[in-house]
Amino acid sequence: MDGPISKGPTMRWQRKQGDCDPNQSVNASLNVSYAPGKTPVKTTSNKSLSKTPSSNGSNSHKTPRSAKKTPGKGAKTPAGGDRFIPNRSTTQFELGQYLMTQENSGPIVSEGAEMMSPSKLEYQKVMSENLNGDLANKKIISYKAKVPNGPEGHQNPLQVLYSTCKTPSSTAKKTTRNIPQVPERILDAPEIMDDYYLNLLDWSVNNLLAVALGSNVYLWNAGSGEITQLMQLDTQGDYIGAVAWVPEGNILGVGTSSGEVQLWDVSQQKRLRNMAGHTARVGAMSWNSYILSSGSRSGNIHNHDVRVPQHHVGTFAGHTQEVCGLQWSPDNKYLASGGNDNILNVWSAQNVQSTQTAPQPVHCFSQHLAAVKAVSWCPWQHNVLASGGGTADRHIRFWNVSVGSSLNAVDTKSQ
Repeated sequence: MDGPISKGPTMRWQRKQGDCDPNQSVNASLNVSYAPGKTPVKTTSNKSLSKTPSSNGSNSHKTPRSAKKTPGKGAKTPAGGDRFIPNRSTTQFELGQYLMTQENSGPIVSEGAEMMSPSKLEYQKVMSENLNGDLANKKIISYKAKVPNGPEGHQNPLQVLYSTCKTPSSTAKKTTRNIPQVPERILDAPEIMDDYYLNLLDWSVNNLLAVALGSNVYLWNAGSGEITQLMQLDTQGDYIGAVAWVPEGNILGVGTSSGEVQLWDVSQQKRLRNMAGHTARVGAMSWNSYILSSGSRSGNIHNHDVRVPQHHVGTFAGHTQEVCGLQWSPDNKYLASGGNDNILNVWSAQNVQSTQTAPQPVHCFSQHLAAVKAVSWCPWQHNVLASGGGTADRHIRFWNVSVGSSLNAVDTKSQ
C-alpha cells in the first residue's frame, strides 16, 4: 500500500484540449466579453464542447450571456414611428425628383442658351414660369393638406377661411342658436292702421325705417335714433296704405287710400310726382329698377315707369279681390302677387310693357286656403318663392317657379 497508486484511464471530461480525439473538432475559441465599457480579455476555455452536434456535424458554441442582455431601465425604446411623416396624397414626387436633379435653382432654359439673345432668354424664362409655375419656391415634401382654393369669382383668395377638425363629427359639440326673446327697441306707433291687408313698414339700405301712421309717414334713423316726419296727406279721412323704398334707398313710394302713388325724395323731403290711375286704395308696392308695381283693392296691378310722363305702361289683372302681397324677385325676372282671393300669381318681367290687353301669369297657385299676404323670394336661389297664408290656411309654402311645382309646405299653427 506504500507504493505508488496506479491511475486508471483518463476520463473523457478530464482530457485537455490538446489530447482530444483527432476526429473531434479542435477549434479553440476565444471568449471575448461583449459587456460595454470593458476591454476584451483573451482566455482559453477548458470547457468541453457541446455534446449535441449541429445538423451539419459541427459543434456550435454557446452564445455569450453578455450578448443577450436587454437594455436597462434607463435606455429609451424608439417610438413606433416618426410624427413628421410626409403626406403622400399631397406630395408631388415627379416635381420633387425634377428639382433635386437640377444643379442650379435659377430659371430653367433649354439647351443652346449660350447662343440665344437676352430677349430670347427672357422669353424662355417667362414661358417656363407660365407653364411650370414658380419652381424655385415649390415644396419637395408636403406634411399636410393644402389650403383649399377660394370660390369661383372670389376677389382675394388669401382671405379664404377654412378649418380642419380632427374630432369625429359624432363627438363634436353642437352649437345652439341664441334667439332673443325680448325686442331690442320699442317704437311708439300711434294711429297705425290695424288692417291685415296693408303694408305699412319698409326698411331701406340706408338704415332708415319708413312707418305709415294714419295720414302721416315718419322716418326713423336706426343709427342715430332720429325721427323725421316726411309727409302728411291733405285730404281729411285719407290714409297711407303702403310704403316701399327704391333699391338705392333715396326715393320712397307711398300708396294712398284714394288710389294715388306718390314719390318722395327723403333727402330734400320733397314730393317728386303724383301718379294716379287706381280706382281703389293701394295696399302693396314693389320696385323693379325704374318700374314701380302697385296693387290695389280692385285686384289690378299697375306698372309705372317713373322716368316718363306717361307712367302707366302696363296692367296685370289676375286677382278678383284685393292685392295684399307684392314682391319682385332679386334678379328682377318675376313678380309674385298674393291676393285676398287665396291666389298666388307669378308674372314675367317681359310682360310689364306688353302690348297684350290682358297678359297671363306664368304660374297660378291655388293651394292656399286663405289670403296670401306674405311673399318672399330666396336671396341665393332666385327661382324659389315662399308664401304664407292667413288664419284659415296657416301654411308657409315653397315653390319652384322655374317648373311651377310645390317644394314643401310647413304648418305654422298661425296666419
